Amino acid sequence: MSVIQVSDLTFSYDGSAQTVFEDVSFRFDTTWRLGLVGRNGRGKTTLLRLLMGQYAYRGQILAPVRFDYFPPDVDDRRRPARDIAARLVPPNDAWRLSRELSLLALDEAVLDRPFDTLSPGEQVKLLLAALFLREGRFPLIDEPTNHLDLHARALVGRYLRQKEGFVLVSHDRAFLDACVDHILAFNRTGIEVQQGNFSTWQQNRARRDAFERAENDRLKKEMNRLTEASRRTAGWADRVEASKIGGHAADRGHIGHQSAKMMKRAKATQHRRETAAAEKANLLHNLESSAPLALHPLTHHAPRLLDAEALRICYGDSVVCEHIRFTLRPGQRLAVIGGNGSGKSSLLRLVMGEEIPHTGQFTRASGLRLSYVPQDTSSLRGDLRTYARDSGLDETLFLTLLRKLDFARAQFDEEMQHYSEGQKKKVLLARSLCEQAHLYVWDEPLNYVDVISRMQLETLILTHTPTMLFVEHDRRFIDAVATDVLTL
Repeated sequence: MSVIQVSDLTFSYDGSAQTVFEDVSFRFDTTWRLGLVGRNGRGKTTLLRLLMGQYAYRGQILAPVRFDYFPPDVDDRRRPARDIAARLVPPNDAWRLSRELSLLALDEAVLDRPFDTLSPGEQVKLLLAALFLREGRFPLIDEPTNHLDLHARALVGRYLRQKEGFVLVSHDRAFLDACVDHILAFNRTGIEVQQGNFSTWQQNRARRDAFERAENDRLKKEMNRLTEASRRTAGWADRVEASKIGGHAADRGHIGHQSAKMMKRAKATQHRRETAAAEKANLLHNLESSAPLALHPLTHHAPRLLDAEALRICYGDSVVCEHIRFTLRPGQRLAVIGGNGSGKSSLLRLVMGEEIPHTGQFTRASGLRLSYVPQDTSSLRGDLRTYARDSGLDETLFLTLLRKLDFARAQFDEEMQHYSEGQKKKVLLARSLCEQAHLYVWDEPLNYVDVISRMQLETLILTHTPTMLFVEHDRRFIDAVATDVLTL
């Protein structure tokens, strides 16, 4: 057992006006399964890269171990997967690699295939297995779930639960609950470490926020009461002091004494008010603002918006999926789930009107207006205002939605290609929320998106009840918003 100590850490990127960390201190044990949570852009991945020694910083990081970052760089993806693994795992550990692959339900036959022919989920499993075979290394695992389906996430969660000592960045609440025993939270004004999984941290945070809100309301009322009492007492003192003037005053000494007592009482009251104000100023600093998002879906007259019967999608001789049957009616929110490569994205692209080769029956209601969130964010270039104008969006509404999703105003003028992946996905989501549509088609919208924003989106969907067809692997999100599930 040993401790990793971070002291007075200060860091900002060159050319950026924002400071990522300022005088941050915390510590954690090398035996912990530590989950990192927080809004996009708070510095989770940056912290991992600082631990890896990739950036210069002020402060001190003391670590008795060497760090390994996941996912590692893979130079030539056309090489056999066995060669890729051999670069990470000593040759005499081949039997241990076989054992790890077995724990991840990955057939050893994948080792003989070119790495780039493996599915994203198979690549994640292979690289994770190799990661935990490196002796004397402490793994830093950065969002491994983005390419894993529901079944694979559960499997990898159980796998990590058996390991000792790693840092994990993930926004999947069920995944975090499955495998971590401590949480390091990136709050608005600093970092805190708590024992327990994500649900434990969330419950503690909710209790703390509720207490601080109640205490803030109490102190606000107390300050108003004390302000009024101070004003009233000071007024009495002034009137008593004024009564000393004139021939009618019988005992000016007594009157002056009473006036002084009242002034002293007024000052004591003012001091109590200032103390209450100081206490109030220490509250709500880390309260995460999650202002409600807005959406204005359109109503379509047709009883069926989408209809599929014996639908089969294929590329040449390769059948992607078949025997698909579903109907989507207004008000339904249909989650499409299935393993990697099962045709989920192809189905959504067919719905969007792309030329996807298929047989069977597929119909779409006439005049159907759709809004689409794709998986890929690589098309985002330029600044937000130009993007809004080019996309025909209401710029004010678009930027307001991004502010509610925790974008800083300073980011509005930055180039989008410099955003984190989570911030890029929020841009695509905000665009969709600006669009009035009969049907919202979202393809893995939550990849890289932080936990708080996921919960905001859940509240939005349950409040405004849009008709949706979406692919997602976040079990909590599916359980919260889907009215129906289609399994491919």
